Amino acid sequence: MAVEGGMKCVKFLIFFFNFIFWLCGLALIVVGVLVQVGLHKTFTIKDATASGIPILIIIVGVVIFFISFFGCCGAWKENYCMITTFAIFLSLIIIVEIAAAIAGYVFRNKLSGVVQDSLAEMITHYENGTAEFKDTVDKLQEELKCCGVNSSSDWKTFSSEGNSVPDSCCVNVTKRCGVGTMTDATKVYQKGCHDAVEALLKKNLLWVIVAALVIAFLQIMGIVFACCLMRGIRSGYEVM
Repeated sequence: MAVEGGMKCVKFLIFFFNFIFWLCGLALIVVGVLVQVGLHKTFTIKDATASGIPILIIIVGVVIFFISFFGCCGAWKENYCMITTFAIFLSLIIIVEIAAAIAGYVFRNKLSGVVQDSLAEMITHYENGTAEFKDTVDKLQEELKCCGVNSSSDWKTFSSEGNSVPDSCCVNVTKRCGVGTMTDATKVYQKGCHDAVEALLKKNLLWVIVAALVIAFLQIMGIVFACCLMRGIRSGYEVM
């Protein structure tokens, strides 16, 4: 027996929310990928927690695609079992998203130490690193307009004289512009990359937290409508 009246409206709302869920799944995948790329494009962040949060978001986004299938088919066929499966899976996803948001917030508080250690490791391995690694480090310093971890002096082991820095530290990058100019503020950036990298990562993680919480709210609305439709379908069975 087909649902009637207000339940018919709820049925179409389920369709609408599943379309929103599909977009939410796509948004989670995109946000997760962007944060993952942002965290690791410099090869400097080694902490496993940094990878865990965006990867978790990507997985949740993919799962939402499949959950939307149960919602759409269940609403169309007015299938009590499929709608129930949809509501249960959606509830589990909400729990995971809230956990990811909490993990992201916690990780923001430990970013400073992670960035400090990762940038220090970057400097240690720069001299014997691959061309690709050096190019990535140089791009990081050029784009963020910084030098070293906390200051240009962090590159004191870069040369035997102890007063040179990579050319990417220069205000105007030219060949050998960093030779003998470590403390020359007119030629070399004196501020380290720590604060800039930390601010960039916190911004990316903030987007993950906001996206997870907003989508979780929309999904709660979806669960409410699904429960209403389940009740309507069950009432129809009882009438029959």
